[in-house]
Amino acid sequence: MSESTQGEATLLGKTVPYEVRRSKEATEPRIDVDIHGVRVVVPEGSSADPETLLAENGAWVVEKQSKYERFREQVPDREFAVGEAFPYRGEPHEIVVEKRPTSRVVDREFRLAKHHVEQTSIKRALETLYRRKAREWFKDRADHFAEEMGVEYEQIDIRNQRTKWGSCSTSGTLGLNWRLMMAPEEVAEYIVVHELAHLREQNHTEEYWSLVAVHDPEYESHAAWLESNSARLVFSQEDL
Repeated sequence: MSESTQGEATLLGKTVPYEVRRSKEATEPRIDVDIHGVRVVVPEGSSADPETLLAENGAWVVEKQSKYERFREQVPDREFAVGEAFPYRGEPHEIVVEKRPTSRVVDREFRLAKHHVEQTSIKRALETLYRRKAREWFKDRADHFAEEMGVEYEQIDIRNQRTKWGSCSTSGTLGLNWRLMMAPEEVAEYIVVHELAHLREQNHTEEYWSLVAVHDPEYESHAAWLESNSARLVFSQEDL
């Protein structure tokens, strides 16, 4: 089990709070910066000084921290209430709760089943609908592009990862983030193509990107959209 302590360092004139974790698993000192803050991970028994490590990497730490601060500022302040709008395939859809057997997406509305909302919450019912539609849509797009690309995948796992949009295992399992259903269709399709291409080329080689470009000629702009707009795809504060 790791032990942790708190500290502060002055980097490029900026006060940076950080956490020090002494870990049995770590083999060498490292700095992790993410949306939760700055962590210095030091192997147990190491004489490495966390402040020295931070000072030596000050510019990188401050740049990364600023990036995540900007990300937090861009996260939408969402309310899970009737009449609120959430993006679906790039377009705003309004939340409606009504008596119906199952939730559906119709005419730019999330029509949530009243009984599901009463048993859980608007948030849970909406996420369940997103996930169900994601499974349907990803399968349709994966089948389409797999045939075009001459590859076969094994199955699709619907995931909810903070920063990762997709993955492809060596066994052919596509892991796809359901929050991509909030992005424009062409952006979500890019991730499907990106992962399927790994069934032909495991690494991001020149041949790999050439294959992606054949099936998504605008892949660079789609990747740039995700880089610039990922905060817009945060579903709730629990995703942070």
